[in-house]
Amino acid sequence: MRIRVLGSAAGGGFPQWNCNSPRCVEARSGRLVGERRTQSSIALSGDDRHWLLVNASPDIRQQIIDNPPLYPRGAIRSSGIAAVLLVDSQVDHVTGLIMLRESREPLPVYCSPRVEEDLRTGFPLLEMLRHYCGTQVRPLPLDGRSVEPAETPGVRVTPVPLTSKPPPYSPHRDDPKPGDNIGLVIDSRDSGRRAFYAPGLGAVEPHLKPWLESADVILVDGTTWTDDEMERVVGGTKTAREMGHLPLTGAGGMLEILDAYPGARRILIHINNTNPVLDPDSAERARLRELGIEVAHDGMEIEL
Repeated sequence: MRIRVLGSAAGGGFPQWNCNSPRCVEARSGRLVGERRTQSSIALSGDDRHWLLVNASPDIRQQIIDNPPLYPRGAIRSSGIAAVLLVDSQVDHVTGLIMLRESREPLPVYCSPRVEEDLRTGFPLLEMLRHYCGTQVRPLPLDGRSVEPAETPGVRVTPVPLTSKPPPYSPHRDDPKPGDNIGLVIDSRDSGRRAFYAPGLGAVEPHLKPWLESADVILVDGTTWTDDEMERVVGGTKTAREMGHLPLTGAGGMLEILDAYPGARRILIHINNTNPVLDPDSAERARLRELGIEVAHDGMEIEL
């Protein structure tokens, strides 16, 4: 089983198109050019030919260009992407579906019933795609059952509900329910190894701990270093926790949580452009190295 990181940044990417913070300026023209990142997405494959795209980032076109395993194969119109799975209906995780509209076959889309409802009402991408390639929506269970997509042999995932609000456009914005946001437990049949993936993690609730304890790889939310980072750096009005993300530091932060799982390979993904860990020479990145925690980058490959 292979996990390929297509995009490792939070919404807006790094650098963000309208951000003139010092870190974004350096990512455009200075010493952080090599740290540029597209918006969060991974792909899974059990045979290196058929890939399950997990989240369709607005940057999907560039991500396909940068990842040869996703190139067309065989037929004139074809793709290494065999199916799509959505962990939520956030704009930075679903907008890329529009770029896949030229598929010759209806796109298999795995998502929770709550996400499907959002994508048929508040942001009706699924309805729009009916006029192009169409979709075949496959509902994800939220009761601990695993899913083995027929389109991607050897891939097995277990959806795990996470506490989170639906997106601002959702009719259910103020009425969060299970299925608005999920994490994935990714199992390799061949090796017996397991990964836990959650790019949007606002709280580690008791039902998540057994999954984390059994994981060989933990690939989780690293959006901000501090809870008040957005306000301090770019004048934001919400804390990381208010946006549904655990900050890395502070009481109950992600670093404290990851400290309980030293035997796993621990990797941070969904990194916001304000986060100092994007600078490899920063004190914050040095602290992560001391703790044995990695920062995901576009093109990173993880073998289970």
